[in-house]
Amino acid sequence: MSTVPAARESRRARALLLVLCGTIFLEGSDVAMLAVAVPGIRADLGLTTGTTAWVMSGYVLGYAGFTLLGGRAADLLGRRRMFLTWLGVFLVFSMLGGFATTGWMLVVARFVTGVASAFMTPAAMSIITTSYPEGPRRDKALLVFAGVGAGGFSLGLVIGGLLTGLGWRWVFFAPVFLAVAILLAALVLLPAETRPQPRSRGIDLTGAACAAAAMLLFAYGITRLEHPGAGGALTLGAFVAGAVLVAAFVVVERRAKVPLVRLGIFRKTAMVRADLGASLFLGAFFGFQFIVTLYLQELRGWSSLRAGIALIAMGCDAVLAPVLTPRLVSRYGTSRVIFGGFLLAVVAYGLFLPVRADWSYAVMFPSLITAGTAFALAYGPLTIAATDSVAEDEQGLAGGLLYTFTQFGSAVGISAVTAVYGIAVAGADGSPGAVLDAYRTALVVPVAMVLLGAAVSASGLRGTRPAGGGKGASPEAGDRAGAGR
Repeated sequence: MSTVPAARESRRARALLLVLCGTIFLEGSDVAMLAVAVPGIRADLGLTTGTTAWVMSGYVLGYAGFTLLGGRAADLLGRRRMFLTWLGVFLVFSMLGGFATTGWMLVVARFVTGVASAFMTPAAMSIITTSYPEGPRRDKALLVFAGVGAGGFSLGLVIGGLLTGLGWRWVFFAPVFLAVAILLAALVLLPAETRPQPRSRGIDLTGAACAAAAMLLFAYGITRLEHPGAGGALTLGAFVAGAVLVAAFVVVERRAKVPLVRLGIFRKTAMVRADLGASLFLGAFFGFQFIVTLYLQELRGWSSLRAGIALIAMGCDAVLAPVLTPRLVSRYGTSRVIFGGFLLAVVAYGLFLPVRADWSYAVMFPSLITAGTAFALAYGPLTIAATDSVAEDEQGLAGGLLYTFTQFGSAVGISAVTAVYGIAVAGADGSPGAVLDAYRTALVVPVAMVLLGAAVSASGLRGTRPAGGGKGASPEAGDRAGAGR
């Protein structure tokens, strides 16, 4: 007789996961659509090169600067409250971006949208990790969540190309409709929260200010790396000031009664390794995608829509992550699947190194589909490893740390390939052959990043065993046994 309520509860859980996945799809597609629309925005509003760059960088600054605070705020102030509040902020400022008439209105809209994502996304992830106990069900939910996010980015390239044809403002208006639908569904489906424990009340405002300022300075310095010849002293100053603030943050956290970040969490070797791995993997993935997009549009002359459709092969992870990856994780454990994903990424990016000006899409396809498969194998399991064995009241913090690392990794990857490409092309004659050589040089960056990531992830293979290694062994026994080390 209890099967009906159980079935109803199961349907509700699936609906909730769908809503939370809609959030990460919204975030991923929003970034991709804007990347496609930037040329049209620049032409319509008459933006300078510097302002155009800030339209893209503003979001990165807001997201990277406040993700750590956003993750911890979910733990301390309530995951449901943070999710709903900042989804509403995202909705409003995305709409305001569509009405912008100057470049700086767009920059402000994108910055606040990035801040909203910094609070909204870790809250969504921590709702998932606290709704399921550690094990196969939570793993599958996280794999679906990660796959939908990456799929949103890939589909966003195509959707952005279509919407830009109608007018670039639709790139800002379209997310509003999806955000409204998610908000209405979340109001019904998100469970009510219990009152916070007395020890959890209040936020370490001094620590939060130091962390946010440090992250903003680091993000600013990273985005300036895209222009190696412009104000090197200012770039170096941003990094030095950020480092000083990190030191101040550590001092503050050691003395705080209720710290923003409990420094002891960094003793979880598996979590730190996963965060570093995710940073390198995402940096390589987006750096590779950025260079391939430039190659297709600038050297080959493809339209943004055609290039987006070509790159959709990299979105195969949206299908593979929830279907194939859980089986591999169940059989081999997260560490081995992550390592395999890194090795596959090395193959994918290496295949594109000898790129030629006359390559057909059939020649490019193996590299693109392999890159998407590598993402399916690595990124979802990295999110599992980054949250396993973390206490429930620190799941938001774990999510915030993960997204802080991935945002910085993405920014470093794109900035590094841009800087290397700029240096390589600066000393050339500007011919198509010289530009192609510069692309090849820049492609070395993502290869190097995934090689380094493979080395980092390989350190997690010690002490793990295949899931089927012993009779009655838990599918994740090997990985989870060392999660706290």
